[in-house]
Amino acid sequence: MSTESEAPAVAEETAAEETSAEKKNESSTLKVITWLSAGMAVAALGFFVCRELRGRYKFNHRTPYDFYDHASGNEQQTGEFGLGV
Repeated sequence: MSTESEAPAVAEETAAEETSAEKKNESSTLKVITWLSAGMAVAALGFFVCRELRGRYKFNHRTPYDFYDHASGNEQQTGEFGLGV
Protein backbone atom coordinates (compact mmCIF):
# COMPACT_ATOMS: atom_id res chain seq x y z
CA MET A 1 0.00 0.00 0.00
CA SER A 2 2.86 2.37 0.54
CA THR A 3 3.75 2.22 -3.17
CA GLU A 4 0.25 3.30 -4.16
CA SER A 5 0.42 6.44 -2.03
CA GLU A 6 3.84 7.33 -3.44
CA ALA A 7 2.77 7.02 -7.10
CA PRO A 8 0.50 10.13 -7.16
CA ALA A 9 3.18 12.15 -5.38
CA VAL A 10 5.76 11.17 -8.02
CA ALA A 11 3.30 12.01 -10.79
CA GLU A 12 2.65 15.43 -9.23
CA GLU A 13 6.39 16.11 -8.95
CA THR A 14 6.92 15.12 -12.59
CA ALA A 15 4.01 17.31 -13.68
CA ALA A 16 5.37 20.19 -11.61
CA GLU A 17 8.83 19.77 -13.16
CA GLU A 18 7.35 19.73 -16.68
CA THR A 19 5.28 22.80 -15.92
CA SER A 20 8.26 24.68 -14.57
CA ALA A 21 10.35 23.57 -17.56
CA GLU A 22 7.65 24.79 -19.94
CA LYS A 23 7.42 28.11 -18.12
CA LYS A 24 11.19 28.47 -18.21
CA ASN A 25 11.23 27.68 -21.93
CA GLU A 26 8.44 30.18 -22.60
CA SER A 27 10.20 32.74 -20.45
CA SER A 28 13.49 32.38 -22.32
CA THR A 29 11.68 32.53 -25.67
CA LEU A 30 9.92 35.72 -24.66
CA LYS A 31 13.22 37.20 -23.48
CA VAL A 32 14.85 36.42 -26.82
CA ILE A 33 11.94 37.95 -28.76
CA THR A 34 12.00 41.02 -26.51
CA TRP A 35 15.75 41.56 -26.96
CA LEU A 36 15.51 41.09 -30.72
CA SER A 37 12.64 43.56 -30.93
CA ALA A 38 14.52 46.08 -28.84
CA GLY A 39 17.63 45.64 -30.99
CA MET A 40 15.67 46.15 -34.19
CA ALA A 41 14.07 49.28 -32.75
CA VAL A 42 17.46 50.70 -31.76
CA ALA A 43 18.87 49.93 -35.22
CA ALA A 44 15.92 51.60 -36.96
CA LEU A 45 16.22 54.63 -34.71
CA GLY A 46 19.95 54.78 -35.43
CA PHE A 47 19.37 54.72 -39.19
CA PHE A 48 16.81 57.49 -38.92
CA VAL A 49 18.99 59.69 -36.71
CA CYS A 50 22.04 59.18 -38.92
CA ARG A 51 20.08 60.07 -42.04
CA GLU A 52 18.80 63.26 -40.42
CA LEU A 53 22.26 64.25 -39.17
CA ARG A 54 23.82 63.59 -42.58
CA GLY A 55 21.13 65.64 -44.30
CA ARG A 56 21.73 68.55 -41.95
CA TYR A 57 25.49 68.27 -42.42
CA LYS A 58 25.15 68.31 -46.21
CA PHE A 59 22.73 71.24 -46.04
CA ASN A 60 25.06 73.29 -43.86
CA HIS A 61 28.08 72.60 -46.07
CA ARG A 62 26.62 73.77 -49.35
CA THR A 63 28.77 75.63 -51.85
CA PRO A 64 27.64 78.69 -53.79
CA TYR A 65 27.37 76.51 -56.88
CA ASP A 66 24.64 74.44 -55.24
CA PHE A 67 22.28 77.41 -55.52
CA TYR A 68 22.34 77.40 -59.34
CA ASP A 69 19.67 75.26 -60.93
CA HIS A 70 21.88 73.82 -63.67
CA ALA A 71 24.69 72.85 -61.26
CA SER A 72 22.82 70.04 -59.55
CA GLY A 73 23.05 67.58 -62.42
CA ASN A 74 19.68 66.08 -61.49
CA GLU A 75 17.77 67.45 -64.46
CA GLN A 76 17.74 65.57 -67.75
CA GLN A 77 18.91 67.04 -70.99
CA THR A 78 16.34 67.67 -73.66
CA GLY A 79 16.55 65.56 -76.80
CA GLU A 80 16.68 68.49 -79.21
CA PHE A 81 19.75 70.09 -77.70
CA GLY A 82 22.63 70.22 -80.19
CA LEU A 83 20.76 68.56 -83.04
CA GLY A 84 20.24 71.75 -85.07
CA VAL A 85 16.49 71.69 -84.83
